[in-house]
Amino acid sequence: EQIVTDSFERRKLRTFPLVKEYLIELLQSYIPAESLFDDTDSSGRRVRETLAEMMLKAQGADALVRIELLKKLGDRSLYISGFFADSLQRKLVDVDYYADMGCTAYGALSGCVREDTLAKVYREMSGRFGEFAEVLTDISAQSNLSNEENIMRLYEVYARTGSDLARERLIAKGLIAVPVANLPSKKQQ
Repeated sequence: EQIVTDSFERRKLRTFPLVKEYLIELLQSYIPAESLFDDTDSSGRRVRETLAEMMLKAQGADALVRIELLKKLGDRSLYISGFFADSLQRKLVDVDYYADMGCTAYGALSGCVREDTLAKVYREMSGRFGEFAEVLTDISAQSNLSNEENIMRLYEVYARTGSDLARERLIAKGLIAVPVANLPSKKQQ
């Protein structure tokens, strides 16, 4: 709970308490790695539906199943966007895809639920998805930024994306983060 509050303070973000509670529950549900997987195949390997498959299923499902699938889709997209954003930069399906799917899922979910308070939470999650993903990235960085390899990875993220969060983390580690415009481009290297 405190780690989420601390991250909101570092990011200078404000939202209503139910959103923070939602993020805390999301983190708790993804602590066991198997939460990222849906099933196992015949060989016992864990498998995960793609986000597009989940969205397609949700669109054709009855109301209760639709709500469950959209929530899973939004939550998984947010968690992966926050905790694995740097590894997604090297993939065919990048962080923008996860963010788009998550925003769409939470937006659709806000229209599916009957409780106004819950609809408000999902609208907030949809509208500020990127900010909440950065909160999760910040939380991830707090636990992973101790060795030189992770610092180099952070620098690469900053150099590639210009992320304010990455810049702040470099400065907090005592490194000087030059403006992105002053970094050598790949063409110059």
